Amino acid sequence: MTDFQKITWQSPSNIALIKYWGKHGHQLPCNPSLSMTLDKARTTTSMYYRADSHGLKVKYLFEGKKQEEFEMKILKLMISLQDEMPFLNQYEFRFESSNNFPHSAGIASSASSMSALALCLVSLEEILLKENYSREDFLKRASHIARLGSGSASRSIFGNYALWGHTDDLEQSSDEYAIPFTLPVHEKFAAMGDAVLLVSSQQKSVSSSLGHHLMTVHPFAEARYKQAETNLQALMVCLQVGDFESFACIVENEALTLHSLLMTSSDDGLLLKANTLHIIDEIRRFRSETGLQMCFTLDAGPNVHLLYPLGEREKVMDFITFRLLRFCENEQWIDDQIGTGPVCTECHSMERSS
Repeated sequence: MTDFQKITWQSPSNIALIKYWGKHGHQLPCNPSLSMTLDKARTTTSMYYRADSHGLKVKYLFEGKKQEEFEMKILKLMISLQDEMPFLNQYEFRFESSNNFPHSAGIASSASSMSALALCLVSLEEILLKENYSREDFLKRASHIARLGSGSASRSIFGNYALWGHTDDLEQSSDEYAIPFTLPVHEKFAAMGDAVLLVSSQQKSVSSSLGHHLMTVHPFAEARYKQAETNLQALMVCLQVGDFESFACIVENEALTLHSLLMTSSDDGLLLKANTLHIIDEIRRFRSETGLQMCFTLDAGPNVHLLYPLGEREKVMDFITFRLLRFCENEQWIDDQIGTGPVCTECHSMERSS
């Protein structure tokens, strides 16, 4: 496009192991969360920009089509950023974005899309201000900007495991941005698979934004926030010592707690489907029968993430083929694993990858 400069970032989604559910202030979490960054499920966002003396202009295309609702969300975000990124008001922007995973797949597209957008904006900031951010400062800045668009997006800035929200158990943790999980991780958890089992592609009846809002009046909210802190402390130990049995108990408890909160928040909060429960039952039965190290987690929807050490991959693939695919919509599933984070594929600032 004539006169436009271009920055492109690829950013992955993530799956929360300790769930963030409930927020306060301006996109601040009511409890800390810990996630595993995915490898293959990514959003690619190209940001075209050029100077415009008539003020901020934004266009947003997703997979070649105009997305007015998301365009308005991006415009609102960028207007809110003008105090800390005043240069935004002097440019016209066109965003072209695409996912390499299907919509409504149980993979948080807001996390991957908002983190990719934030990385583009911070790259532009670095160029225009002639800054040379350290890698740590660049990613912290991008995580902060991503959080303002989508809380879970703050974690997608980092590879492997990431933590968002202040906890006394991890230095440098903050409600303002996520940080990489810096404690040593046992080899068992350093290479993890995630099979995303697609139960339903229908749009969920309760959005995540509404779900977070409903937590402000939920009678179990305070108990939940304390539970999350306790589960986080225990999970951090599991990751370090390689205790998969305890890891599975905590992760599955977190997933079911999330859906318990949804079901008791709204008449529309029952997002689990019959086949979701069939898959959960099969995972638990097969684990009991074989001793195989695997567990499930859920996002705020009906689709199931089957987590396992990659050393168990061959057995897990057979299990999926012969016992789980019958419960998946059109036998669809996504074969993913832990990933190393975003990559800048076209950028005029410093070469960046996390």
